[in-house]
Amino acid sequence: MQSCASPTPLRPPAGRARSRAALGLVIVLLAACFAALTPTPARAADNLLSQGRPATASSTENGSFPASAAVDGNTGTRWSSAFADPQWLQVDLGSVQQITRVTLNWEAAYGKSFQIQTSTDASTWTTVYSTTTGTGGTQNLTVSGSGRYVRLYGTVRATPYGYSLWEFQVYGPGSTTPPDSFWGSTSDIPAANNAVEVKILNRTNGKYPDSQVYWSFNGQTHSIAEQPYLDMPANSAGRMYFYLGSPTSAYYDFIEFTVGNNVFNGNTTRVDAFGLKIAMRLHTKDGYDAEVGENRATFAEDRATTFQRFVNAVPNEFKVLAQTQAPYRIIAPGSDPSFRSGGANAGYFTSYAQSVGVSAATSDIFGCAGSLASNPTMCAALNRHVATLSSSQQSDPSQFYKAAPANYYAKFWHDNAINNLAYGFPYDDVAGQSSFISHANPQWLLVAVGW
Repeated sequence: MQSCASPTPLRPPAGRARSRAALGLVIVLLAACFAALTPTPARAADNLLSQGRPATASSTENGSFPASAAVDGNTGTRWSSAFADPQWLQVDLGSVQQITRVTLNWEAAYGKSFQIQTSTDASTWTTVYSTTTGTGGTQNLTVSGSGRYVRLYGTVRATPYGYSLWEFQVYGPGSTTPPDSFWGSTSDIPAANNAVEVKILNRTNGKYPDSQVYWSFNGQTHSIAEQPYLDMPANSAGRMYFYLGSPTSAYYDFIEFTVGNNVFNGNTTRVDAFGLKIAMRLHTKDGYDAEVGENRATFAEDRATTFQRFVNAVPNEFKVLAQTQAPYRIIAPGSDPSFRSGGANAGYFTSYAQSVGVSAATSDIFGCAGSLASNPTMCAALNRHVATLSSSQQSDPSQFYKAAPANYYAKFWHDNAINNLAYGFPYDDVAGQSSFISHANPQWLLVAVGW
């Protein structure tokens, strides 16, 4: 198990079933972060931005060499193009980022003439590096520019074969362009005396006044009208809860985290259920700035609209999830009786799981419990319906949820999340798809609570 200085995803302990999926996430944070209380400070200009991000290409040699293989962090897998010029490979960083360096780890088939280009819309491109004397091997290219999309654009191959990369790595400070008014002013956030300053934001679109938006942590409960800030101390594992209307309201939700003396690790979660729209933004002293949670469009709409969109988006088996505890929660499928033993959908995953040699209850597949508690890759593959595909395709988000059976509850939250990152089931961190944020030198954390 890695330390949180090299973040361990929020996963349940191997071989241990959980009555509540999210509880396992918190337990792992406790174990993972003892080593993170004094992490090695991150270099502001040396964050890897591309790993696990969605990648596309002009072509592939065949299905064994997908675009995603160049950004999966595995130097044993690669992208390879058709044997023709020109060709390109691009990665979506999720938001506009400053770019300082690109590393190309070429296979034997490399580019002699190529450009590194950036774009904000994947349509209009700016060249930040160009060469006609490419050398192959591993090339570390210093660049200066910004963009959400970064691509290698090859015009002359060095061999009769295509362009082939073991890894395409894009680096930068990790700070995004200034966010929109959703987050409000950050210049007045007090300096933390403890580990990180937390500010709670009312984003209920006028449904509730600040006096009826509550937060609760470690025995403290306040409305944001009386106390919008929390100077959070280091803690081994915890949750911060949010309530609308009253401190005991059935309209509630939470974030999960561990906070060291010099590191923040945390996430928004839909592992158990959707209760309230939640987004959080972490800003650190070295310039890193990242946000996760529900996207702007979801925050902007009424709660009833979100519930109805869920019902409209998911197959019939999943519609009940928005009805069982409505209007308070949309529950995860593993918690609904219809997907458990004796329920109408208890066999939802049975045949598909058996086709790849897995004998597990449908509820255990949704919850990554039982025999799947120690097999994160398989549990994620079953939930995403990619278990019969190659290992590289199992890490390619463009392949996820294309057919049933699949966890369409998780799909909905990914489709409605910032950068499509969400914790829809316990092992949703496989291939870097979860809403987990980890960084040293935390300065402040904003948490937006919506209706």
